Amino acid sequence: MISPSLLSADFSDLKSEMQWFNGSTADWLHIDVMDGVFVPNISFGFPVLKHVAKICQKPLDVHLMIVQPEKFIEEVRDLGAHIMNVHYEACPHLHRVIGQIHEAGMKAGVTICPATPVSVLEDIVYDVDLVLVMSVNPGFGGQRFIPHSADKVRRLRKMIDSSGSNALIEVDGGINGDTGRIMKDAGADVLVAGSYIFGSPDPAARCAELSGLWK
Repeated sequence: MISPSLLSADFSDLKSEMQWFNGSTADWLHIDVMDGVFVPNISFGFPVLKHVAKICQKPLDVHLMIVQPEKFIEEVRDLGAHIMNVHYEACPHLHRVIGQIHEAGMKAGVTICPATPVSVLEDIVYDVDLVLVMSVNPGFGGQRFIPHSADKVRRLRKMIDSSGSNALIEVDGGINGDTGRIMKDAGADVLVAGSYIFGSPDPAARCAELSGLWK
């Protein structure tokens, strides 16, 4: 599955961006919400995302890179989001937050940063619908892929399969045709790509290229 990152879109012409996106092979729209506290950058807020949600015809994959993400469960739900994804590092009571997301009617995801080992998820992996492995440090687009992320995904794949969990593995950061294949072969189910897709002269073709990795 492919989830292009809205962070790299042309915000001066979002309607056109959503037109090609809606007609592409992309599966979800990945939305990175940044607060300038948990990560060193600010992206966009819910007033902007409400307009995006109106013109996007595919499921919203909302990734909150913020402190206290549980405060915004209702706002994410009201966008019509398919998945709400929170950081392990931002949630001291992660099990409770996952339950609250499910109660709101959404799929629940948990994200881990590059320095966070997959072992911290052993007691939560059965409760989540998706685990997002950051293959760059969160907060900025266009960063270089961290090579050891592939080993991390392999370890996570073993953990999920042995636990009986149905969680998908998503990867975000430095994804292109080459790194996408590496992560797919390591066990990833969903690839997030920003500048590789939105920065291309033919972003729909880039989506098709990445979708084709599973064929």
